[in-house]
Amino acid sequence: MRLLRWTTLTLATIAVTGCATMTVSSHIQNGIDLGRYRTYDWGPADALPTGDPRLDKDAFFQDQMQGAVERQMAAKGFARAEDDHPDLLIHYHANVTQRIDIAAADRERGYCYDDECQTGVIEYEGGTLVLDLVDVATNKVIWRGWAQQSVERVLNNKDRMRQDINEAVRRMFERLPQPL
Repeated sequence: MRLLRWTTLTLATIAVTGCATMTVSSHIQNGIDLGRYRTYDWGPADALPTGDPRLDKDAFFQDQMQGAVERQMAAKGFARAEDDHPDLLIHYHANVTQRIDIAAADRERGYCYDDECQTGVIEYEGGTLVLDLVDVATNKVIWRGWAQQSVERVLNNKDRMRQDINEAVRRMFERLPQPL
């Protein structure tokens, strides 16, 4: 019976981390008029490492991230600056850390890992992607979007990484108001 419980818990843990949903949110500076911004360029690279050698200096990750952002900026009506005077600078931060999820919400909804319906503890690698739009004139962040999810199925799978970057960036930009 004990082996069955541990097997069930292990399988549930794998299922939960494999299907972890992406959470996305954003914040925009109060009273900002996005219509006054027309052009953008990329700000300096993040000086802080992601903390994971699978992303640090990963050219594929950087290329996918930049391409996804540029497509969304174009869709919102922004153009990449052709000179050294953009209205906005784009900067992103990526981070991978060990996380722990206490699956109390599952128990509250009647999903149990064992006969006693104990709370499950799940450890996973969580990724956070933060995207900033910075007003060049004031050097202040006017909009920040962020996405978080388990990255265990992404880090060693380039196709999955591409899909998840595109989804994260698309969902963040859905939260950016259309410039007037």
